[in-house]
Amino acid sequence: MALDAPVSGGEIGAQNATLAIMVGGPVSALNTVMPILKAMGKTITHIGESGCGQIAKAANQIMVAAQMVAMGELLIFSQKAGADPQKVVEAIKGGAAQCWTLDVKPQRLFMGNRQPGFKAQMQAKDLNIIIETAREYGIPLPSAAVDAQLYNSMVELNLGKQDNSAILAILELLANVKLMVDDN
Repeated sequence: MALDAPVSGGEIGAQNATLAIMVGGPVSALNTVMPILKAMGKTITHIGESGCGQIAKAANQIMVAAQMVAMGELLIFSQKAGADPQKVVEAIKGGAAQCWTLDVKPQRLFMGNRQPGFKAQMQAKDLNIIIETAREYGIPLPSAAVDAQLYNSMVELNLGKQDNSAILAILELLANVKLMVDDN
């Protein structure tokens, strides 16, 4: 009995045993390994038959990429249009745009930290696989396709080892502006 059980939550989630685990395969097999999964994760969801965990992980990666690109866009848009990006982030976190990405990533970028948690080259790889799989099923993913192009550009410019939030670098090039870094 085989299970697929990809995870989300990154290095921090692994260290804190708070990973989200997406499981595909027989429920009986899941029940057998549940104590092990509970030691690793906070949210364990049986998605369906074998392979469905991978589909859920792919869907997760579509959303992660979209959030990283949108975050980069809002930072560059705010700065180039004359608003303080840090204040804009604080303002929108109180509304409908609230998400993990805005809680965690901008502060790192404001400090100039583009060191990887999840490497951009891995985000590019995942998106390329997702786009190809979607093509096989006849599923249009226009936003994910654009995000894949941006991440592929990072890899082509030898920026792929940076954090996936460093997609900001491509947006900085396109907008001809650099995100101001907090010197404190």
